[in-house]
Amino acid sequence: MEDIESTGTPRTENGASAAAHATGASPPRARPTVAVLDDENTFAQVAKKHWLNATKTPKVRPEVVKQELWDELEKVEFAYPSLLVLENLQLLERYLWPGFGEDASNYEHLLLALMVNVKRREGLPSWEHFASKPAEFSSFFRRILSMTVDPSQPTKIRTQLISFVIGAFQSAENGLVRKEIAALVPISIVHNLHSEEAREQLFEKYAPLKKAWRAAARRYDAGDDEQKARLRFERSWLYTLLLDFIDRLYNSTSRQAIADNIAYCERFVELLTDLQSQLPTRRFVNALLKDLNLLTAVRLSPMFADEENGLFRDLFQLLEHFTHFPVEDQTGKPQSKLEYDQEHYATLAKLQRIGYSTFQDKLQQLALAHHGNIGNREELKKEHLALLNDQELVQLCSLMGLRTVYPQSFLVQDRAFFMEALLDVVEERPTYKEGIRNLPLLPTEKTLYETTFLRNENYNGSRPLAIPKLNLQYLTMGDFLWRSFVLYKAESFYGIRKDLEDVVKRVQPRGVGINTKFGGVSRMGLPIAKPAIIDVGPPRVGEEHPDHVRSEVILNVSRLQPPVQREWESLRVGDVVYLLAVEGQEDASMRNGGSAELNSGQQLGLRELRCAEVVQVLDDNGRPLREPARTDMPPPRARQRRLILNLDAVQYKADMDRVAQGKINVYDRINLIVRRRGRENNFRPILDSIRRLTLSDIPAPSWLQEVFLGIGIPDSASYKRLPNRLHSIDFRDTFLDWQHLIESLPGQAIEPHEDAQSAFGPPYIINFPAAKNESVPVRPSKKRRRDQVEVAQPVHEALHVSTYKPPNTGPYPADAPRVNRVAFTPAQIEAITSGTQPGLTIVVGPPGTGKTDVATQIISNLYHNFPDQRTLLVAHSNQALNQLFQKIVALDIDERHLLRLGHGEEELETEASYSKHGRVESFLERGQYYLAEVDRLAANFGAPGSHGSSCETADYFNLVYVKPAWTQYWDNVQSPDFSVDQIVDTFPFKQYFANAPQPLFPANPEREQIVDVVEGCYRHVEKIFAELEDVRPFEILRNPRDRANYLLVKEARIIAMTSTHAAMRRQEIANLGFHYDNLIMEEAAQITEIETFIPFALQTPQNGELPLQRIVMCGDHLQNSPVIQNLAFRQYANLEQSLFKRLIRLGVPTIMLDQQGRSRPSIAELYRWRYPNLGNLPTVQTLPDFQRANPGFKFDYQFINVPDYKGKGENEPTPHFLQNLGEAEYAVALFQYMRLLGYPAHKISILTTYAGQKALIKDVLDHRCKGNRLFGLPRGVWTVDKFQGEQNDYIILSLVRTRSLGYLRDVRRLTVALSRARLGLYILGRAALFESSYELKSAFDILLSRPTKLALVTNEMYGASARTVHQEVDEGNEAVMEGVEHLGQYVYEMTKAKMEALKAGAGATPVADATPVPEEVDDEVPDREEDVVVPDENMEVDE
Repeated sequence: MEDIESTGTPRTENGASAAAHATGASPPRARPTVAVLDDENTFAQVAKKHWLNATKTPKVRPEVVKQELWDELEKVEFAYPSLLVLENLQLLERYLWPGFGEDASNYEHLLLALMVNVKRREGLPSWEHFASKPAEFSSFFRRILSMTVDPSQPTKIRTQLISFVIGAFQSAENGLVRKEIAALVPISIVHNLHSEEAREQLFEKYAPLKKAWRAAARRYDAGDDEQKARLRFERSWLYTLLLDFIDRLYNSTSRQAIADNIAYCERFVELLTDLQSQLPTRRFVNALLKDLNLLTAVRLSPMFADEENGLFRDLFQLLEHFTHFPVEDQTGKPQSKLEYDQEHYATLAKLQRIGYSTFQDKLQQLALAHHGNIGNREELKKEHLALLNDQELVQLCSLMGLRTVYPQSFLVQDRAFFMEALLDVVEERPTYKEGIRNLPLLPTEKTLYETTFLRNENYNGSRPLAIPKLNLQYLTMGDFLWRSFVLYKAESFYGIRKDLEDVVKRVQPRGVGINTKFGGVSRMGLPIAKPAIIDVGPPRVGEEHPDHVRSEVILNVSRLQPPVQREWESLRVGDVVYLLAVEGQEDASMRNGGSAELNSGQQLGLRELRCAEVVQVLDDNGRPLREPARTDMPPPRARQRRLILNLDAVQYKADMDRVAQGKINVYDRINLIVRRRGRENNFRPILDSIRRLTLSDIPAPSWLQEVFLGIGIPDSASYKRLPNRLHSIDFRDTFLDWQHLIESLPGQAIEPHEDAQSAFGPPYIINFPAAKNESVPVRPSKKRRRDQVEVAQPVHEALHVSTYKPPNTGPYPADAPRVNRVAFTPAQIEAITSGTQPGLTIVVGPPGTGKTDVATQIISNLYHNFPDQRTLLVAHSNQALNQLFQKIVALDIDERHLLRLGHGEEELETEASYSKHGRVESFLERGQYYLAEVDRLAANFGAPGSHGSSCETADYFNLVYVKPAWTQYWDNVQSPDFSVDQIVDTFPFKQYFANAPQPLFPANPEREQIVDVVEGCYRHVEKIFAELEDVRPFEILRNPRDRANYLLVKEARIIAMTSTHAAMRRQEIANLGFHYDNLIMEEAAQITEIETFIPFALQTPQNGELPLQRIVMCGDHLQNSPVIQNLAFRQYANLEQSLFKRLIRLGVPTIMLDQQGRSRPSIAELYRWRYPNLGNLPTVQTLPDFQRANPGFKFDYQFINVPDYKGKGENEPTPHFLQNLGEAEYAVALFQYMRLLGYPAHKISILTTYAGQKALIKDVLDHRCKGNRLFGLPRGVWTVDKFQGEQNDYIILSLVRTRSLGYLRDVRRLTVALSRARLGLYILGRAALFESSYELKSAFDILLSRPTKLALVTNEMYGASARTVHQEVDEGNEAVMEGVEHLGQYVYEMTKAKMEALKAGAGATPVADATPVPEEVDDEVPDREEDVVVPDENMEVDE
């Protein structure tokens, strides 16, 4: 949103100043402080007087709105900080909207619109506040629309109103908003086309439009005067805005008018781009824009010609991209390259026909020219159209169907305009695919510092950005992939730019060229000599650039500390490294005429940048570097390491061409190599995967395609709508017993199978009734009375349940199947049922509701019900994937069918290895075991020879000995004349099963029992040879890579990987012929849309379609979203939107898990307001841990107000690195107190909302606790974002902020923070700050209902206290801490007493709890010189 104030500063598009100015004048972090919201601000005083302290709904007084609000805002030119103050004071939700009525003034309407804009800019919910008065909202919205076309409104105000309308079109999921915006782009807007013939041509392309047009006309004719006026306004609203927009392009007089108009036009182009980029709004808008020749009008305007208006020009290019996007506007069908070309050729043929028939003398050559000649803009203009005079050119445009007459306008309608309009129609344009095909994936100093990227650097919402948005809908799959590619590349380059600038800043370059010296160090960068080019491969056929360019870089690692040296040596093949040419900052400034025109990199001294991929790391002697042997002696210090690199061949060719022209060789100037951390540096393979998908026309599964694009019926992908739904499901061990079955299916009649007259035990097979025409939703009849009320008829489904006897799997305990012990809730059963059925299943899992258990059971059901199908598991993090995988391992799933891809497999807490190579080794080891079993079987039969020498000989033994013996024996068993004793006596495997639990056959058995045991024994034998049959290919294949690939493609049935691994290896996996039928995604709400889609497409389409049958997505959109670093891409482009959240916004059916089993019910109340139907499992009310009070604490949760410590609250030593020493000291003192009471350290976690505070708490812990065996260290210190998905018994949470809330107003982050604790939650913060937040009110009303001073209880110890949660504290046993100093002194006295007691012989000094727990990896690794290089005095000196 724009600031209405104008800075009056002329714009520039150069470097950093352009980036700073292009986003407006207001600072991105101008947040009102507590003091401002208290008494220091005029608006705060008005708020307290009129609404904040009101006990009932206040009446809106016009004089207050005009004089005390509007006039005051006008005085400060509607500065954004003032608007933000009013938003924080809850102007909309506490005053304007509750008192809104029909007599509301324009000022009330405008203030409401301004508050909505502020909320959108701050990322806060806005439209939900209007739900209480739907009729009034419609009136309010209509008034705003009328003011957008009111010429009496100032341009700045109309700019704000356009922003409001943009926000409305981006919020189509809201029913109130959708109803209003749908009326603004109806078919009736084609009434504004320039002729009836133009409308008929549109209707001819898509026949149903004619019918819709007539229906709209009938509706207009049948309306009364008021309705007709409304319909006229709706059809003319956009047309009026477009004509006004064109006038503004050409009519700006004063300097102030120019500045206001450019701001307005930028926003208006954003609106048009949004309309063109979504199919429901594009259908008729595109026809209107083309009819008005809008692109031509913009391109020829003075505003576009002004090079200072760089943002406007970039916005126009984005609008042009969507206007010409190859898609059928009415159907949404993407145009293939052939269809796109054929449509263009038809236009050229029409031009030739009209030109020849009308201007035969002048355009005869045009009629004979080939399409390549006519499609070329310059050739058509100079060789053909130049022959026509002005009148003839206008006539030709008219005959081609172009508008040649406009309403009175400032548009310059001269020869140039009509020439450009005609060229715009007939010129040949490259498609978006051709544009993306040649884009470089590796950055240079030019692409990294493009003005467009720099403009996004300091985004604060005041100006639009020329980047595509991810919203509810997409035009085609190609459109989605193109937008994702552009945004992912921009986000990646942003991260690279920040990392490179950080390294350059740390190494402190001085001097120029070969005299450049470095005064600092960085663990991520090393000075180098220029890279040596050692091999340039000849170009491939049809290409100009070399096949490869190989170079060598020598790294001097002699002074690096061992950990840093190992980091450099651990570079892997394919890792991208960055080759920089840097020089001193002062010299760079002088050579370029001062620093004002330099971008941020140039100001630091970054001159050139080239990228390369690692091929090999060599040692001092040029040999490949291997893992050093593990010995007690430290390895000798290395002097050098050599990197063999592949340079970007295309860029190298361009660089050499410049050298041939006499310019400087870039590679001679390179003097610094930089690396990045692996998890941040995987951008290239991911970009390559996205680009390949964009170029491949790969679809989503046909049953999901329209839902994915956002244009289909929301529930059309659910199993109830699909024709292939299952009518019978074997739930195996999902239900524990009959009672559990009945309780899990409430409201449904359960009928036992006809063979069973009463309840019976699991397993259960449930037969579902056949679908009743659900695949095609029936439209309700329009011919019904207005007062008729449709009542949904309840559907009573009788579910038929049957059972079966599970087969005996063998006599050994290991043969017994593992069964589920979780008593699933009805909501969980619904999710498991839907996930087992084909189609899309979305499971929303609030904290602690068992999402992982649900996913695990779905996997188990699919594994056993569909033995020929394969399932792919994907999660955002290794941690979540491993948690899911460990639960799968515990189920009755054969481990030979499990595979875990990616480096996170090492963290799996399982005995076996589930990586590709670990699985291969496991297969071979299991093969040896089963071959030994074959030898035992051979001994059983007395068969001579080495039958267990290989899988091949074992198979031969099975065919010759085992199967014939069993067949003969089984034939006898089947005979009724064969007695029970004979069955036992003639059993052919007696000797083999002698080591099984005895007796093998029960005493005095029934015949059925004996036969069951016999069959179980043979199943055990069959399994031996089935396993060996699976092992056999690994005997034949000798190459480890071939073995691993065979395992992935043929053997594994459950394959797990992270979304990042899938994105990086997509092409490699697809090329192997990998196939899977089911996809299950954990943490789906934390995965970006593109990283969610790529796992859909890890296989090659079959017959033009992906063969996926099921997609199950588990997540929680009310917790944290995907992490996006750049604010512009996160907020403006909505790159943080997950597919999970978008589908929920679209109204796709979801299953909400509604019983939590993590937290005490009292703690769950803190976040239950986010999940209204969330209940508690019986375990959190009955287990002893939840019934006992926390020893030493009066409350199980408490908000503790932490005042300024040593005169300071929050502190920001570097940008975005916030710290609060008082809270850090308090958190550590609280941890010490808990340890002195005997709380295990591994049951305590310390969380904080900022990385800076995490570092500070760690420093305090190291100082006070690390070396003290009384305390030790907690399980970990984490940021809230990193701890999502984790839990612990006791959580100490530091909120840090004391001046303004910052991003803590995001309720998703608060939800995560409040839901991590099982038994105790102690929150440190500033009460006065958080109690004033409207968004957080529901949680803090509960928190602040208790005292805000820490209440402790004396004479209690962990494990020895019997006090229950509801039991009052004995009088005299309560101690209240007045502040951090008081708590510190209290802990000091306790520690002193503890030590004295220990010295007096009361006990030995306790050993600090050292339970190994994975610690969060620091995002910020310090670059202190002593951490990177070895001091000179410790260097080895050669004699």
